[in-house]
Amino acid sequence: MTSTAPIPALSPRFDPFGTRLDRDAALKVLREAVAGADDGEIFLERRRSESLVLDDGRIRSAGYDAAEGFGLRAVRGDVAGYAHSTEISEQALRRAAATARLAVGAGGGVLAEAPQGTNRHLYGDFDPIAGASFAAKIETLRAIDDFLRGLDRRVVQVTASLAASLQEVAILRPEGGLTTDIRPMTRLSIAVIVEQDGRRESGHYGGGGRTGLDGLMQPAHWQSVAREALRVALVNLDARPAPAGAMDVVLGPGWPGILLHEAVGHGLEGDFNRKGTSAFAGLMGQRVAAPGVTVLDDGTIPDRRGSITVDDEGTPSGRNVLIEDGILVGYMQDRQNARLMGVAATGNGRRESYAHAPMPRMTNTYMLGGGDDPASLVAGLKDGIWAVGFGGGQVDITSGKFVFSCTEAYRVRNGVVGEPVTGATLIGDGPTSLKAIRGIGNDMALDPGIGNCGKAGQWVPVGVGQPSLLIGGLTVGGIA
Repeated sequence: MTSTAPIPALSPRFDPFGTRLDRDAALKVLREAVAGADDGEIFLERRRSESLVLDDGRIRSAGYDAAEGFGLRAVRGDVAGYAHSTEISEQALRRAAATARLAVGAGGGVLAEAPQGTNRHLYGDFDPIAGASFAAKIETLRAIDDFLRGLDRRVVQVTASLAASLQEVAILRPEGGLTTDIRPMTRLSIAVIVEQDGRRESGHYGGGGRTGLDGLMQPAHWQSVAREALRVALVNLDARPAPAGAMDVVLGPGWPGILLHEAVGHGLEGDFNRKGTSAFAGLMGQRVAAPGVTVLDDGTIPDRRGSITVDDEGTPSGRNVLIEDGILVGYMQDRQNARLMGVAATGNGRRESYAHAPMPRMTNTYMLGGGDDPASLVAGLKDGIWAVGFGGGQVDITSGKFVFSCTEAYRVRNGVVGEPVTGATLIGDGPTSLKAIRGIGNDMALDPGIGNCGKAGQWVPVGVGQPSLLIGGLTVGGIA
């Protein structure tokens, strides 16, 4: 359910050229800054966010944050000058322009064509913070705590949080075009700790997207989230130490796609490939994965956490095929890297805020489903691991090597799912793992809306997804 709560009258829509700046004067400053450059823009932003956390029956934090500012960029070749300020004024623009101008040097560039416009809207135009009263949000969090403690006497701690934010952006380009976007975001998260015979284990679940809070606060929804968090915690109470060694692994659908995001997705971002630092650099048109493997980055899925109507350079988001039937066919590009590589921008120029320059970033990255029955993939394991849930991980972009921890996994022997295991980590490298895929389930699913991606110190919301996958010969790091 999508909220349609209007933006409150006391918080009018972000209109920097109606209240702070003269548009013609700002455009003149921008054009002076990018004279002789290849590209540039003024990115203006206002962001408001609210977060409520209930921990063990008490409100641990209740935060509200509001920030606004602008960033001005001038790009010449592979060099970008960037300056930003929290003060939105012509004087501040001129100071920023003088700094960004240093990257242009003697000039000689030809201004790139402006992004094509779009009338598409992938999410609602509303303020999710105003979608429910403060009291109603607190009441919902307390109800979650009471519900979980009533479900199982082994519950010893509950942490529940509700978060909502609204980002409003305006992008002014040297050609005179102005692009705006209003981006809502909400999320519900529930973590539970259980104890039995002196042993404690935890479970976590949640999600959200570019929708209102009303759907997340419906009892039917948060109760299902709470039950799933409790289920994972109880499973881990019975978990045994994971084995170690090389073995076949079946990955579950949905959130396990975070492995795909980290081990493969980052390696397909344009800047890493232009610089030759990706394990996939120079492999365009070559086989990089098993037949049947098709990977996309798609920022056009309505209401999804990783979706963007336009990227932070004003380029409309796209449904970009990266790997098609095992063949590398595309990278994710911002405007600068696309121009340097002689290809079109793909709508993947993203930034954390006005204080950051854009770079190629993922949106919703996922693998298409195949024709295999997921149960048959698990039944085909002679001695392996069925990994259903994932926690944190690390990846080396240059080599593609990754390490991921499993939050829910099971030992499988002769096709029979046995005991849950704890302490399992999956170790491998992206290019090798893609070619080692031996089965692709017909159950492709997207994650519930929990992903955040870090790169070069910047964080942006993303989505992941995949079907069940059978991968041969992964290294499992265990504690047995």
